[in-house]
Amino acid sequence: MTTHSPFHVLENHSLKTYNTFGIDAKARYFVSVPDETSLQQALSATEFRHAPRLILGGGSNVLLTRDFPGLVIRIESTGRRITHHDDEATYVEAAAGENWHDFVCWTLAQGLAGLENLSLIPGSVGASPIQNIGAYGVEMKDTFHELTAVDIDSGEVRRFDRAACRFAYRDSVFKQELRDRVVITSVVFRLPRTVKLQLEYGEIRKALSNMNISNPTAVDVSHAVCNIRRRKLPDPAVIGNAGSFFKNPIIDDKTFQELHRHYPHMPHYPVDDSTVKLSAGWLIEQAGWKGKTFGRAGVHEQHALVLVNRGDADGAEILALARAIQDAVQNQFGIRLEPEPVIV
Repeated sequence: MTTHSPFHVLENHSLKTYNTFGIDAKARYFVSVPDETSLQQALSATEFRHAPRLILGGGSNVLLTRDFPGLVIRIESTGRRITHHDDEATYVEAAAGENWHDFVCWTLAQGLAGLENLSLIPGSVGASPIQNIGAYGVEMKDTFHELTAVDIDSGEVRRFDRAACRFAYRDSVFKQELRDRVVITSVVFRLPRTVKLQLEYGEIRKALSNMNISNPTAVDVSHAVCNIRRRKLPDPAVIGNAGSFFKNPIIDDKTFQELHRHYPHMPHYPVDDSTVKLSAGWLIEQAGWKGKTFGRAGVHEQHALVLVNRGDADGAEILALARAIQDAVQNQFGIRLEPEPVIV
């Protein structure tokens, strides 16, 4: 294909190394962009004006079920900096292409706390607001300040504050109304000067105890979280996966009470006075899927919430496995699990 674009366009390019499931789908056209200007140029290129477009960051929250017939844009921008301080917080900005865990480690190296519970989550900084990533009692929105994004159709640069992002559990406006309409280019976080560590969720205190730490710092919490995640979750470099595949379902209290009568040991976490969060992993394990193989896909032996590529599976096989699990859980518990990854 002849192009006058200021970037290098690859044709029929494999996306296997750009998604953590290791799915060998192909992009009809593929381009990497190192900065906001290159992104705007790629979006405005006349040769792709009528082609579908897919934005990829770290590829840790996507399931590719087919070859992509249009233009895939890979965000590879880097850069991080402290922008300013006020009496209560330090504000730090990172480019969308920055590796999320590396960014968390960088903030800790600056003596800044707030992101330590989100250590070792795969993916890029730019993807973190889309999913409102969370772990061990903390969500990205807790320290979010604002972000910059480019409108896909107009190329206009837009800013979004916290309210405009409409964050919810593993959700945001970027997964809803603005899906495929804007591309996040940088994110600013507000990290409080007064450190308040979150230690009560999951196994953090136990992990710290195993490390012989009784008065932890934010760095200690990060190390504890990394130890937990490495023990529980498979490394995508070893076996393809996208981390937790399903959201933990939130149900009304009446439904929970009915289920709890039948399953008194069901793990649960009150959300508010009227809703309760359940463990999707527990539901899947109870439905008999933990460790099962389904063609070339399967459910991880140590964590039922993680679907894995056991060897050259395609996205359709993993999606079929996900749907079989959804059906099994719904049949047993009356709950329809919702996938976390974007399915393309």
